[in-house]
Amino acid sequence: MKRELPSLDWLSDVSVFAVNRLPAHSDHRYYHTESEAREQADMSLRHSLNGIWKFAYSTHPNSRPEGFYEVSHQSGGWDTIQVPGHIQLQGFAKPQYVNTMYPWDGHEELRPPQLPQTRNPVGSYIKEFALPSTLRNQPVYISFQGVESAFYVWLNGQFVGYSEDSFTPSEFDLTPFIEQGQNKLAVEVYQRSTGSWIEDQDFWRFSGIFRDVYLYTVPKLHVRDLFVRTDLDSQYQHGLLSVEVQIQGEHFGHAEAVLIDPDGVEAGRARMDQEEDEELRLSVELAAADARLWSAELPALYTLLIFLYDHEGQLIEVTPQQVGFRKFEMIDRVMHLNGKRLVFKGVNRHEFNCRRGRAITKEDMLFDIRTLKQNNINAVRTSHYPNQTLWYELCDQYGMYVIDEMNLESHGSWQKMGAIEPSWVVPGDRPEWKDIVMDRAVSMLERDKNHPSILIWSCGNESFGGEVIYQVSEYFRNTDPGRLVHYEGVFNDRRFNDTSDMESRMYAKPVDIEAYLNSNPDKPYISCEYMHAMGNSLGGMHKYTELESKYPMYQGGFIWDYIDQALLKEDSHGKPYLAYGGDFDDRPTDYNFCGNGIVYADRKWSPKMQEVKFLYQNVKLIPDRDSMSIVNENLFTGMEAYDLECVLYRDGEEVKRTWLPANTAPLSKQTLPIGLVDEELIAGEYCIQASLKLKGRTLWAEQGHEVAFGQYVFIIEKRATGETAAASSPHGLEVVHGDVNIGVHGRDFSVIFSKQAGTLVSLSYAGREMISLPPQPLFWRATTDNDRGTAMDFHAAGWYAASLAPKCTNVSILEDGSSVSVLFTYKLSISREVGTAVQYTVFPDGSIRVQSEYKGAADLPDMPIFALSFKIPARYNKLKWLAMGPEENYSDRCFGARLGLFETDAAASEAGYLVPQESGNRTGVRSVRIVDEEGAGLFVKAPMKQPVECRISPYTAFELEHARHRFELPPVHYTVVTIAGRQMGVGGDDSWGAPVHEEYHIPADQDMKFEFWLQAENLI
Repeated sequence: MKRELPSLDWLSDVSVFAVNRLPAHSDHRYYHTESEAREQADMSLRHSLNGIWKFAYSTHPNSRPEGFYEVSHQSGGWDTIQVPGHIQLQGFAKPQYVNTMYPWDGHEELRPPQLPQTRNPVGSYIKEFALPSTLRNQPVYISFQGVESAFYVWLNGQFVGYSEDSFTPSEFDLTPFIEQGQNKLAVEVYQRSTGSWIEDQDFWRFSGIFRDVYLYTVPKLHVRDLFVRTDLDSQYQHGLLSVEVQIQGEHFGHAEAVLIDPDGVEAGRARMDQEEDEELRLSVELAAADARLWSAELPALYTLLIFLYDHEGQLIEVTPQQVGFRKFEMIDRVMHLNGKRLVFKGVNRHEFNCRRGRAITKEDMLFDIRTLKQNNINAVRTSHYPNQTLWYELCDQYGMYVIDEMNLESHGSWQKMGAIEPSWVVPGDRPEWKDIVMDRAVSMLERDKNHPSILIWSCGNESFGGEVIYQVSEYFRNTDPGRLVHYEGVFNDRRFNDTSDMESRMYAKPVDIEAYLNSNPDKPYISCEYMHAMGNSLGGMHKYTELESKYPMYQGGFIWDYIDQALLKEDSHGKPYLAYGGDFDDRPTDYNFCGNGIVYADRKWSPKMQEVKFLYQNVKLIPDRDSMSIVNENLFTGMEAYDLECVLYRDGEEVKRTWLPANTAPLSKQTLPIGLVDEELIAGEYCIQASLKLKGRTLWAEQGHEVAFGQYVFIIEKRATGETAAASSPHGLEVVHGDVNIGVHGRDFSVIFSKQAGTLVSLSYAGREMISLPPQPLFWRATTDNDRGTAMDFHAAGWYAASLAPKCTNVSILEDGSSVSVLFTYKLSISREVGTAVQYTVFPDGSIRVQSEYKGAADLPDMPIFALSFKIPARYNKLKWLAMGPEENYSDRCFGARLGLFETDAAASEAGYLVPQESGNRTGVRSVRIVDEEGAGLFVKAPMKQPVECRISPYTAFELEHARHRFELPPVHYTVVTIAGRQMGVGGDDSWGAPVHEEYHIPADQDMKFEFWLQAENLI
């Protein structure tokens, strides 16, 4: 596809997407010597052009500096820009976030392949460089690893080429234009092109040169392309490596292929000679007896070395390629790796950095791969484009199963506001779109084909269906039959159902998945996207992971998604915050729908990760009082690398510790005696916790890292309760019956109840007032993203009003000699039929028993929370829990929580979700101390066997409800204590209408009650 002169018409011509671009090839390295190849050193035959470039930004093609590529053009007054990097994050224009709609929607009415006439910014780049000595007098090429979305290239005033496809390399031959001294490289980047119609991913819309740019040369004989395939015998023991090599250059003599095992020992060698009448394409097979197989559990990598010799026998080039012996196949409608049924415990991952956008660094990728491994995630889907080459190398080395997804998404062409309307869908069955789409498939496969971590090729994302995508799937199968093909969109267009080798659905409910699995299907099932982790989410994830053991054809899924796509920005006071769509005045926008990560945008783990790690763990530890059941669900690894530790706790304090000699084989079970519990245990609540920890350091974690845990809780009852002990205190109580207030006074404390306010208004210990705002019944939580997605703020708004103004209708007092009880009865605005009551019972030692009761009624919306909330002074902000934790947890997201003693503070209890919402809750709260720096404050305690839920934060539910950014929250003046009998789950099947699962609702027609104790902590 060659054109003499560049034309702007190419931008909107679907048939023009590569002019003078070199054919795609494998991403292997190459060196002059064997020692360099073995070390995988930096390549001396490459020269980076990353760094500062001269730059001019134009809002419209007509205003761009035409002719800037000419050698005579002066650019002394131009701005500068960092490459790699996005234009919009370096002071030019603004980023825009949209999900499914096209970014020009509402500004211009377009149909593919039309382009915006007024909204197509241009970036003009200039890089002047001296040709390094290592590249002089040799052929010189340039590689752009990623440019969004279309660009033209000139060197020394001469047009070099044009390319689209933002996420695969574009390479050009510079040899005819290069000077041995100084050179002027010019690149013109357009934000919109025909490619923009099929790059409608759910992400920020950027443009520019955002991946590496480098010059390179090649030796006079060079492995231009390399394709390695592995196979295993029927017993999955012996391996066979097939190697295909394409060579460019002259005076070829011969080649040798040498296979090095993971220990560095030569495992095989073969000579490769050119066959008659063949171009320089070589092939060879190498056997690997008793091969060490590659898997995510044991990512054993061999090294293949290709030696090229010229016709005089001189070594010209050495090419190293890592090889993983593994076999991925479909057996009886189930996907198997090395003969074992595989379950994907996966996550979708965008490339993202809160400062750099998609121009991520090696450090970002190392953090990400270690985070995935440390949290039992074994698979990643590259949503929704090919990633940087380094990511696949890390997945090979660390062990990660990959669905490699081509750069195709045309969501806005067929789905509008959730409704399917494919009248102008692209690519669909449109033959004119076949070449541009197929080019993206070829570019991905050819670059990535040698990575053992890639098990599945994906034909893109959310582009409906049709013949074009089916043809892409056939290309994948025919070119690389050792992998399977994925495409979810057949769910919407069954005409080409064979496009995908597996049934892959997004956000299907567990009941729908079971219906499919019970229908005798012909394909296994994966959830390519599930558990939409927007804000406070992931509730009910266990319902999906429980399917793994119930149905062999259910083979796991990929959480949406890994990291929040939020960008650092300053608020009006100059303070940094994580911004979402609309914060840059970008319109149209989908606002905070970019915040779906289990990792925050600043790469801190969100509390949701706690649940992921537990539900994805491969080893299940199930203790009881006397024994430990171990279920090893690893496919290939036993317990040799781990220590199994068991600890007995009483009321959160350690009693005894032991280690068990676990040697459970893969895919097997084992039961061991524990020996921690004896007959001498005193009364209390006990917990046995089992922890599986690394014996030694690995690539991805330090020694002692916990990979799995389990717990068992039991109670020994032999003593009087704390309530009885409090009631028998020797100190008396003085009761003052005022006209408005009821005072109850004891030694060093004072309690006042207001008949006018209808609640407790003062709790003073040793002269310290603990109540800043009196307790009120609470039935409303700050809506989560999922709550808003189900319109809970509309349907259940009556509970919001009921919480704002419960009406006290009666106050009564009971004195029985050892305590004083004051009962407040309330009516609620939501219905005349319901009511609630709160009773405070004061004991002579200053402790207060608080009992809350609710009488239900029919025909009311489910209740978000049944709680009591009050404020205390902000100085009391240190929290010492005996509860389920350590991270926040909810009734439908508490599997990963463990019972224990842990400490937080009130501010840290607020999770960092992009939009303030309900967060920081703990279930199973036995007690919590709310104290100041000196350890003085309040002690909240639940009755034995009746734990409560608590949320302790600087903010009320209503302050959180009305803030859309964290900077909108008020300055901290209080600590807000919310104690609940129940709170509904957070849900997470999706964030646009999926309800919380029924068992985690709070029906408003049932009667409920809970209680807790308040007492001083180090005050009296």
